[in-house]
Amino acid sequence: MAYRLGAQSRAELKGVHPDLVRVVEHAIGITAQDFSVHDGLRTLEEQKRYVSSGVSQTLNSKHRPQADGYGHAVDLVPFINGKMRWEWEPIYVIAAAVWQAARELGVAVRWGGAWIDMADIKAGTPGAMKAAVEAFGAARRKAGKKVFTDGPHFELVR
Repeated sequence: MAYRLGAQSRAELKGVHPDLVRVVEHAIGITAQDFSVHDGLRTLEEQKRYVSSGVSQTLNSKHRPQADGYGHAVDLVPFINGKMRWEWEPIYVIAAAVWQAARELGVAVRWGGAWIDMADIKAGTPGAMKAAVEAFGAARRKAGKKVFTDGPHFELVR
């Protein structure tokens, strides 16, 4: 089944860099897991709320307008049984679709699940996405650092 973006998801893409919009539009057409665009471009006030609640780690978010005037990040959340659900297994499926879309379109995308350029993930499977998240967490713990993963987050590498 081919999914498509709904009106709310399209509205969230307003102000997002066209290259990232192309990746999202391609990913929705090839994914095995429906998703919604939860966040695209954010205002400073929105970003401050996310930081104060612990959902985001920085005011210097790629969701904020960058030097070119566009937001360079989106959050793609699984859409299951009519609701957005923050669950890892379907997030891995979405990440695999973004990996494939970015590769096919030649757009460099960094994924918040492992804070890695997706080109560095060798296979575009949900299992490879899960392995990347696990490797990131293990490396951070070994270094004595905090593990902050943001599975729905995808951003341009610029």
